[in-house]
Amino acid sequence: MIITAKIAPSLLAADFSQLREQLQQIENADYLHLDVMDGSYVPNMTFGPVVIEDLRDFSELPFDTHLMIENPEDFIEDFAEAGSDIITFHEEAALHSHRVLQQIKNEGCRAGISLNPHTPLANIKYLMPELDMILIMSVNPGFGGQSFIPVMREKISAARDMIERHNSSAELAVDGGIKLDNVDEIVDAGADVIVAGSAIFGKENPAEAVSRFKNRV
Repeated sequence: MIITAKIAPSLLAADFSQLREQLQQIENADYLHLDVMDGSYVPNMTFGPVVIEDLRDFSELPFDTHLMIENPEDFIEDFAEAGSDIITFHEEAALHSHRVLQQIKNEGCRAGISLNPHTPLANIKYLMPELDMILIMSVNPGFGGQSFIPVMREKISAARDMIERHNSSAELAVDGGIKLDNVDEIVDAGADVIVAGSAIFGKENPAEAVSRFKNRV
């Protein structure tokens, strides 16, 4: 069986002084991964819907917006209107995850939940019918350039089994510490979407880096 995965460069690793040029260099990717951090849920801050709206004019890629923020329910409409195609939020950050998933879908976006390394898969068992994406964090969220946590391979495999048991069409994405030298095992474990930051934007030729990932998976 041939296993393929989508490649989603993470804008967190891009040169923010040249975002337009950086986006033009990764148009051969499948998604653009946008890490939104509020400095509260995670110890870092990035950008909000205004920046995403501006970027929308310079890329035709589907925007995969990853909300690492508290109270995501207060901002779903803003990020949808800014041009997001997929919106994921952290299970711990929302009081009523099912309601937030419905909010996202009502805005016409695909809905997903992100799980931190310590967050059990059991927490989303009863949300499976609503999920379009499950994002497994293979590092602790908040900073780029971290190393992949090896035990997350087990969690990726378990998430794949959960998706299949529920006959779900949800994509399984993995984010954190993914390089060319470990992407094979992550895809073999069941990942559908590979989020890579420094391994793409940290290279002299990001388009070539995307192609290398695509050839590998």
